[in-house]
Amino acid sequence: MFFKEQYPYIKDFAEDIYYHPELGYKEHRTKENVIQFLEEVNPDVEIEHFSTTGIKTTLGPAAGDTHIAFIAELDAVYAPSHIYADKETGAAHNCGHYTQVAIALAIYRYYAKTKSYQNWKNKISFIFVPAEEYLDLDYRDSLMKQGVITHYGGKPEAMKLGVFDDIDVGICVHAIGGEFEKRTVEINCDLAGFLYKKYTFKGKAAHAGFDPFSSKNAYSMSTVFNTAVGLMRQQLEEKEHVRMNPIIMGSDMSTNVVPNQITVGTDLRTKTVDYLKEAASKLDDAAKGSAIALQGEVTTHTQMGYLPFIQDRYLSTFVQTVFDKFSEIDEIYNNNFISAAGDIGDLSYMIPCIQIGYSGFTGTIHGDDFIDIDPEFIYAIFPQFVAEVLENIDRNINKEKLYKRSYSEYLSVINEIVD
Repeated sequence: MFFKEQYPYIKDFAEDIYYHPELGYKEHRTKENVIQFLEEVNPDVEIEHFSTTGIKTTLGPAAGDTHIAFIAELDAVYAPSHIYADKETGAAHNCGHYTQVAIALAIYRYYAKTKSYQNWKNKISFIFVPAEEYLDLDYRDSLMKQGVITHYGGKPEAMKLGVFDDIDVGICVHAIGGEFEKRTVEINCDLAGFLYKKYTFKGKAAHAGFDPFSSKNAYSMSTVFNTAVGLMRQQLEEKEHVRMNPIIMGSDMSTNVVPNQITVGTDLRTKTVDYLKEAASKLDDAAKGSAIALQGEVTTHTQMGYLPFIQDRYLSTFVQTVFDKFSEIDEIYNNNFISAAGDIGDLSYMIPCIQIGYSGFTGTIHGDDFIDIDPEFIYAIFPQFVAEVLENIDRNINKEKLYKRSYSEYLSVINEIVD
């Protein structure tokens, strides 16, 4: 009953974020609104700030044996054609992160107002993380040059800053793409990892009409590369769900000059880290061969995206147990894989994590038509479900079944992939 009574308040808060989207590491308005909400609900709240717009606050006994984190993402996508995009920045909340924030606050308000956290065995931190979406990279490059951040993604940056050092378990939630006839949740949906590759093909410029015979056409090299990528797909393991999407990054070409330089960028997604490295090697070979075929050269730049996310099956049992007794959710999806990616994969290398999916939307995630259509489920019923999951974890978690790795170990893995 508590969640349904606070539903209008939570819905209004979510819609305010929805209509005021902000890109990663720029979520200043969203951050201030979250802080104001927390302080109104709990005047004694203690807030830790990190990486420009991130915040963390904790409830529960100081001496709790296990520290659980509920994580929400603050940022929007760059989608200037979306109906509610910010006209100046192009930001739009067509990934559902605004609902994550509202769900986290709905659960926090429930715990704080009912004082139920006073009976917990363990601590729970609510962590609001910036910059999950891998975009606006020129701005993030500028932050790196200033020494403000080290990582493009908000969770790796928080890992570097020690925000998760005292955390044992990470719980996230995320909108499920597509429209569902019944109210649905999802568990064990693993995600791909990805690299970002840039290939700069270099040739020799010449007048396209008078003397094309002296040229070495960099654009033609990129065309051969695109053809090679298409043909090499049959050599890639189907079980790895490989995805590539080469695009021309930009050019000052003129139709009367044979171009001497073209940069092609692509992401490269796979299900496992080992195959990510293998597929990257194949892609590099295709670029080298395409350049050699037309007597040119190519330089390669590899940028780490996010690690694959394998959801922790032990933690998911706590979700299944609650679902089996929860009458207001109709369906549960289990053990799917999608080639989307997220920086939750990076965090899951350090600590066990799950990401519970929830329906209530229509349209395509990151598309112009994405919007919520079942707000009561999203802001009242689902938060109650997640609160019961967290309480189930608090009561029954076995710390011996968890794992923990360091940030330095994470860096070693990343460096092996990029090098």
